[in-house]
Amino acid sequence: QVRLVESGGGLVQPGGSLRLSCAASGSIFGIGTMGWYHQAPGKRRELVASITSDGITNYANSVKGRFTISRDNAKNTVYLQMDSLKPEDTAVYYCYAYIMVASRSGYTDWGQGTQVSVSS
Repeated sequence: QVRLVESGGGLVQPGGSLRLSCAASGSIFGIGTMGWYHQAPGKRRELVASITSDGITNYANSVKGRFTISRDNAKNTVYLQMDSLKPEDTAVYYCYAYIMVASRSGYTDWGQGTQVSVSS
């Protein structure tokens, strides 16, 4: 059984910063792409950023230049550094990871979500 545990959400003023973390634990053969989605009230879940096991990153246009995704493969952990936060970044942030159960098979697992609120 694999668990993804998130931390680092909270309330911050516009222009502030937060750092989210998501650690995978359990019986893990390997981890492929990891990343973050967010979902605001009444809206669909949207990709924020992703990072492959080789460190190739991808960002939503709305966060380019403000957010930085990184990972520590030794710790099975992905991070999201969020700077210059805006009220429209307010959402529940979910991490995900492609969990490999064998060399050529796996599944996508999700964290429980962490609330990020940007307000003055």
